[in-house]
Amino acid sequence: MTTALSLEPREIQVVEVPVTGSPKRGMLTRFVSKLGNGGVQVGLALVALFWLTPVIGLLVASFRSEQANTASGWWTIFTKPLDLTLENYAELAGNKAIWQSFLNTVYIAVPSTVLVVVISALAAYALAWIDFPGRDWLTVVVVGLLVMPIQVALIPVAKLFGAVGLFGTIAGVVLFHVAFGLPFAVFLLRNFFTGIPVDLVEAARMDGATEWVVFRRVILPIAKPALASLTIFQFLWVWNDLLVALVFADQDSAPITVALRSQLRQFGANIDLLSTGAFLSMAVPLVVFLAFQKYFVQGVLAGSTK
Repeated sequence: MTTALSLEPREIQVVEVPVTGSPKRGMLTRFVSKLGNGGVQVGLALVALFWLTPVIGLLVASFRSEQANTASGWWTIFTKPLDLTLENYAELAGNKAIWQSFLNTVYIAVPSTVLVVVISALAAYALAWIDFPGRDWLTVVVVGLLVMPIQVALIPVAKLFGAVGLFGTIAGVVLFHVAFGLPFAVFLLRNFFTGIPVDLVEAARMDGATEWVVFRRVILPIAKPALASLTIFQFLWVWNDLLVALVFADQDSAPITVALRSQLRQFGANIDLLSTGAFLSMAVPLVVFLAFQKYFVQGVLAGSTK
């Protein structure tokens, strides 16, 4: 028994699809397209100049004498360029209290940054790639610590440091910064580590690599942008800190933020010393940011594409 196949052509229905055209653009998009790239760059330059105006004023004030800063504003330097002088920096170089506070800031910021980056990188790798009991609950605890305000722990930790002999020392300030910097650091690096392809880690483990080798030779080279971003954030937070230093540091271990505040309290309107010290304290974070700028931009772009 055979079945006859129908070979008659069927009619093809043509469906008309309405063409709606390009989506409507917003008012800002149309304005930018008409303005062109040159106009956008000029606008961004003006915004950047407006944003940097206080910094420029601080820089100019640091090169003016106390009499000039008291008599007129910093913008008068464009008509009186001879008011610039290096006497403020020479006086600052002879101020032992400011220089000691500057060194204290380095002693506090560098260990706090290094310890946070190293410990958080190891902890984030364990939470991301090592399966152990209670890993998910530990991750929840780390996320929960992010919402704890720093003011809640000032008095209890101060009592604890006083009992163990760490109150008023640089080590106590460093430990406090490390403790409150770790939750955000672990959360940031764990999210970055989980975005690394699983095949890379599994291939290294199949080749006989230990967890330490996988962490050092596979994870760390890929995580350079995230580590650089964390280094910049942590260093800036610790370097510009005032609250923790006021509570846990004494006169011998006070950083430059506390020293500048004490100078303002004692002498009042000594803008020449304050502006010079403030600009000096801004120079170091700026150098750190420029040193890690390439990796910082890579980390931002990597986070935007995941």
